[in-house]
Amino acid sequence: MSKMPDNSSDMSRDNHIDFSMVLASAVHDMKNSLGMLLNSLDELRGEYSDSLGESTRFNTLQYEAERMHNDLVQLLGIYRLGENNLSAHMEEHFVPDFLSEHLARHTPLLQGLDIEYSVAAEDINGFFDDDLLTGVLNNTINNAIRYTKSRIRLTASEKEGYLVIGVEDDGEGYPENMQHNGTLNFKSLDFKSGSTSLGLFFASSVARLHSEGNRTGAIRLHNGGNLGGGVFEIWLP
Repeated sequence: MSKMPDNSSDMSRDNHIDFSMVLASAVHDMKNSLGMLLNSLDELRGEYSDSLGESTRFNTLQYEAERMHNDLVQLLGIYRLGENNLSAHMEEHFVPDFLSEHLARHTPLLQGLDIEYSVAAEDINGFFDDDLLTGVLNNTINNAIRYTKSRIRLTASEKEGYLVIGVEDDGEGYPENMQHNGTLNFKSLDFKSGSTSLGLFFASSVARLHSEGNRTGAIRLHNGGNLGGGVFEIWLP
């Protein structure tokens, strides 16, 4: 009696699922959906400014949606980084305009939360990937909104041949174990504490993608600044 061929190994190969690709695709769809939700929330705030402008529940909804959107952007970036598919496309930008336009996206929520905001930027141009830097600033501003008491300030200046873009707040500042200079690696993240610092890892990775000669970008976290609270800086060569 002839033996039936064993096709189990072929079937196993055919049914193999690249879960990381599936997850990345799902995250991409969720990010787009949340982006549409955020646009709708902005429109609702504009249409019903009198009733929604100071609504704590509405402000919380918009803040949390923005936070989730930022997390998904970072997850996609980190996935692309792991696949060696994330690179910086440098273009020249007038930094004060870039920061003002960027802050305008957060203005409705900042006003709803009664948070003062300002931009203090030197009249300088910078070469950077605006999409990647937008992802970093969105997360940093969102964190500043969470921890500030009443004020947020975006800054930009040239120091030691680097473009330094900062986000300051008047909160309690970064705890000592989070104050950091340089770059972060994935192994340094703590998944047991509930604060994985994925946002800082993403920011550090974006900074590293910006290089010129033997100089590479980095992030710095410290306390003080003009507002006396936490200060996030990204240094780009």
